[in-house]
Amino acid sequence: MSTIASAAPTRGPMTLKDWAQLLLLGAIWGGSFFFARIAVSEIHPLALVLFRVAIAAAALQLYLAIRGPSFRLAFPHAGLFFLLALTNNVVPFSLIFAGQTQLGAGVASVLNATTPFWTLVLANALTTDEKLSWNKLAGIVLGIAGTAVMIGPGLIAGLGGPVWAKFALIGASVSYAIALMIARRFKGVPSPVIATGQLTASTIIMIPIVLIAYGPTGLFSASPPVWPAVLGLALMSTAFAYILYFNLVASAGATNASLVTLIVPVSAVLLGFLFLGERLALFEIGGMTLIGLGLITIDGRLFGRW
Repeated sequence: MSTIASAAPTRGPMTLKDWAQLLLLGAIWGGSFFFARIAVSEIHPLALVLFRVAIAAAALQLYLAIRGPSFRLAFPHAGLFFLLALTNNVVPFSLIFAGQTQLGAGVASVLNATTPFWTLVLANALTTDEKLSWNKLAGIVLGIAGTAVMIGPGLIAGLGGPVWAKFALIGASVSYAIALMIARRFKGVPSPVIATGQLTASTIIMIPIVLIAYGPTGLFSASPPVWPAVLGLALMSTAFAYILYFNLVASAGATNASLVTLIVPVSAVLLGFLFLGERLALFEIGGMTLIGLGLITIDGRLFGRW
């Protein structure tokens, strides 16, 4: 029996609301590079991860205390939250950090863009409503190719480096895909509770790691102009973004939610063009066009489903 176009019931196309949430999430995470670029100039990346998840977790705990729903809804799922924290934050962040010490940003972007492919493979094997289809496969391949084209000549220059570093970045993408499979299991749990549970668990895991690696001294030595960037990264690009993300997983499915990794580089380039005066190269426009065609192919309404 073919694994493509299985007879099992599958999700319908994404709604306009789903697409709006996906594009907004891509824009927010694309903009996070601006905050991170400022913050990482004075804060070690692992310490920045801790600040990012800890501040976001505290903000969401406060939000739930004031607005609800109760965080008690998370208690029966404590073990799953720690698995989600490991696979969606701690493990991929660590693998990306390790891999990028040896590889260029272009190669890292392309390998990160494989997340929808791994999600599609896992979803086809582990779910009944997100089976593999030619639309999804073709669209994801177009999206990955578009990401590679967007990098341009810099991609070839960055192809060197040890094999282990490439596998580290692929491992991060696989870890994100596993996290999406875990996120599907929180049926009936509101997305603010899922986001709070994940970020609280991530904070608990990251505190001893950072303290053992660097000690408590110097963690708060960054200059005052850096901290607004840290707050932006934590509140907008983490707390609010993860509420959107888990809401999207629930409404559109894991594979569709993973498509955000194709949109993030596009939004980062467009934000740089619009607000920083950066030039758009022809290869960037070509790459964005391929990514757009990939998303249209996945949606299936313009070209049909096959």
